[in-house]
Amino acid sequence: MSALKKLASDTAVYGISTMLGRFLNYLLVALHTKLFLADQLAVQVQLYAYAGLSLVLYTFGMETAFFRFARKEEDEKQYYNLILSAVIVVSCFGSGILFLFSDQVASYIQYPESGRLVRWFAIIMASDAIVAIPFARLRLEGKGKKFVVIRVSNIIMNIALNLFFLVVCKAIYAGEYLPFLKPAVSLFYDPLHAADYIILANLVANLLFFWMLRKELMDFRFVFNAQLFKPVWVYAVPIMIMNAAGVLNTLYDRAVIQFLLPENFYPGRTTKEAVGIYGQCYKLSIFMNLAIQAFKYAAEPFFFSKGEDKNAPPVFARIMKYFIIICVLMWVGISINVDLLAELFLKRKMYHEGLSVVPWHLAGFLFLGVYYNLATWFKLTDRTQYGTYLTITGALVTILTSYVLVPLIGYLGFAVAFALSGFTMMTLCYTLGQKYYPVPYDIKSALGYISVAALVIYASSLVHFDSLLVAVPVHFSILFILVMVAYFIEKDTLPGIGLKK
Repeated sequence: MSALKKLASDTAVYGISTMLGRFLNYLLVALHTKLFLADQLAVQVQLYAYAGLSLVLYTFGMETAFFRFARKEEDEKQYYNLILSAVIVVSCFGSGILFLFSDQVASYIQYPESGRLVRWFAIIMASDAIVAIPFARLRLEGKGKKFVVIRVSNIIMNIALNLFFLVVCKAIYAGEYLPFLKPAVSLFYDPLHAADYIILANLVANLLFFWMLRKELMDFRFVFNAQLFKPVWVYAVPIMIMNAAGVLNTLYDRAVIQFLLPENFYPGRTTKEAVGIYGQCYKLSIFMNLAIQAFKYAAEPFFFSKGEDKNAPPVFARIMKYFIIICVLMWVGISINVDLLAELFLKRKMYHEGLSVVPWHLAGFLFLGVYYNLATWFKLTDRTQYGTYLTITGALVTILTSYVLVPLIGYLGFAVAFALSGFTMMTLCYTLGQKYYPVPYDIKSALGYISVAALVIYASSLVHFDSLLVAVPVHFSILFILVMVAYFIEKDTLPGIGLKK
């Protein structure tokens, strides 16, 4: 099997399972938006944003460093022990501090009653970081099926616990059935803080990781070798800064929205309600991000293993072309059917007020996905400092543009800033990459697909249908036509050859 087909196969394994898992998780979005008002979910929107940034700081570039230094089988064990030891120390220290000062942190983010949630998040953040290295080991060893089984099991457990706390316990407490269990349920269930159990479910589900990764964790030995760790640290620091800036770029909006959005900007809505609306609408763009993440899971080990092959650049170019086509089709498919997705997942009409941000977020993720592909050049040439420069530039574009636009156009300003940031990073990365690691990317094809998609999305936004029974067939017909056009344009290039194993 060619390496290109192997990459496609691995991406499919990660992608299908990841998308399936996220779809299952999206059932929770429907449940949460049905049970809770937007202001009740606002604190979670922000805490999850902070948790995403903490994961980058806790792992501090060690996942990528593991792939870089453990490429040889004889090196894998020692670098696994070394890197996981470092991540455990940093994660426990960081979450320990956060746990001790949880009440102060809750007050600082303007949710003084949420100290308990901060403590729960401290545990979630540490557990996410610690299991990241065993997951990286599974990817390096090609154990994609075990990887996805564990990930999907975690999501299923999270869903089950959500249903238990938010549906079963609520009904028992209210005396709707099994009234003899009410005294037991009353010991841990408080209906006044029902939304908090969303976080508790996440915490308990995260603990399942340690059981399912027990083989990889029992195989671990805590070690520290300063001489061995120094080059790892030197390689990882720019990656950490790059990842931190990148995550800040994607999470900045939800972390600061309540501070930048003017009070009473939306008539009849409080700032916290606006935060909740924006946070739930943002989730509709996650499908694109998941596809990109699935590709990264498969592609990162692939790029490192094939980077020194003289035939690699043309194959990388073909991978980019197919990647753009698939992401462009997703961009169009989700954007023109956003009303359908809103009906399925955002159960209260108040959440539909923020749907205008979705196409912009999808565009931002598309540009970032292209950037991640382009970023191969500085990882393979050990010029990771350029990744730092690029992601810091992207973060600055997001911050500065948001600062200007949000007071003018509300939370739509965050989405526009995100798309502009992704475009900036993509453009700069391509320009620099062609200097240090030339790859014959098909720029005309990429610009053509992206431009046509943007025009279709814009045109679709100008035409409104009163009924989904009319809108959905029309929109899916448009998507089908685009798929067929792409197929006929590319059909002669699809068989191709790749790098041989």
